[in-house]
Amino acid sequence: MANKRRDVYKAKPMTEGKKAVIQGLLNEYDIHTAEDIQDALKDLLSGTIQSMLESEMNEHLGYEKYARDEEPNYRNGTKSKTVRSKYGEFEVDVPQDRNSTFEPAIVKKRQKDISGIEEQVIAMYAKGMTTTQISEMIESIYGFEISEGLVSDITDKLMPQIEDWQNRPLSAVYPIIFIDAIHFSVRNDGIVSKLAAYVVLGINEDGMKEVLSIEVGENESSKYWLGVLNSLKNRGVQDILILCSDGLAGLKEAIQAAFPNTEHQRCIVHMVRNTLKYVANKDMKAFAKDLKTIYTAPDEKTALKRLDEVTKKWESLYPHAMNRWHDNWDVITPIFKFSMDVRTAFYTTNAIESLNSCYRRLNKQRSVFPSSQALIKALYLATFEATKKWTMPIRNWGKVRGELSIMYPGRLSD
Repeated sequence: MANKRRDVYKAKPMTEGKKAVIQGLLNEYDIHTAEDIQDALKDLLSGTIQSMLESEMNEHLGYEKYARDEEPNYRNGTKSKTVRSKYGEFEVDVPQDRNSTFEPAIVKKRQKDISGIEEQVIAMYAKGMTTTQISEMIESIYGFEISEGLVSDITDKLMPQIEDWQNRPLSAVYPIIFIDAIHFSVRNDGIVSKLAAYVVLGINEDGMKEVLSIEVGENESSKYWLGVLNSLKNRGVQDILILCSDGLAGLKEAIQAAFPNTEHQRCIVHMVRNTLKYVANKDMKAFAKDLKTIYTAPDEKTALKRLDEVTKKWESLYPHAMNRWHDNWDVITPIFKFSMDVRTAFYTTNAIESLNSCYRRLNKQRSVFPSSQALIKALYLATFEATKKWTMPIRNWGKVRGELSIMYPGRLSD
């Protein structure tokens, strides 16, 4: 795919009025370099904002400066304020009124930045940059320093949004749900440990992907997964047709308790990966080809026959490699009642792997997250960056939905 072309500003035609402004700028300031232009623009911006503040106060009070008669409210001096802009920092004198009712619009109360810096900080954080990296980048771009603490304060404002998002209402029915884990290093009380981020991804009745929840840091157990699934129920989920996952401890029991009619499908991609971990490089290609004969079999009877054949072929070299296929056969078999086109919608993790690639980029940027909260913020932002592209249903959704309607009658809306 070609890179998206950056928008480039094209100067408007040089009018006589513009020429006069430029000549006035050259006459007023000793301009010889691009840096001189930046300094001149900073001075002009400062003066313009100062004039606009005075005009706002005039409008607020209803009379010009020094023209007060018997008005109940009046000017009460100024308060100096340092403002950050894309041209650097400068000071303005914000007019004050006796009744403290003046609310400036150009630079609002408690606003110290007019350069969109918060949006820039959040965008950098979404890409996995550390607070130190962000602080250094802001200084190199804008010419002023922001502390690592300020970066944290800016991103901490996201926490209420994250909580609202995690508790938002969900659809009543999800034909397919995926649960997958990705691991991150997180520092807690000076100790670095691995924490799992469990991503719950749903395919709704229109075939659109939705990240339903992101859970961080708990130990896998049936009690834990029951809490996760009950949370989905409390947010409005009434039915799940198929739940696809890796071998997450306790999940199978939790599904039976929370959604007893849901079919649990083991992720075939993870099954293959976990099997090949025990296989020598020289045998990996041939072994993978044999495994494919199992999960692409036309029906369960044929698949079981091929499972025995593959096991016998390789057991002398890798005696335990196929154990997990035999042990988990009950959660592998749901795929065999569907056509090959429909199987790929849920027996692989293509839908969630693209999302996980965004999360893995966070690991490339940061070797260790300073806290679990920092990890949650980064995952939240990365999720929203990734889901901006989710504008179409998954591939072959019409056919997938049709077969699901037949296999699970009465559970999807008409």
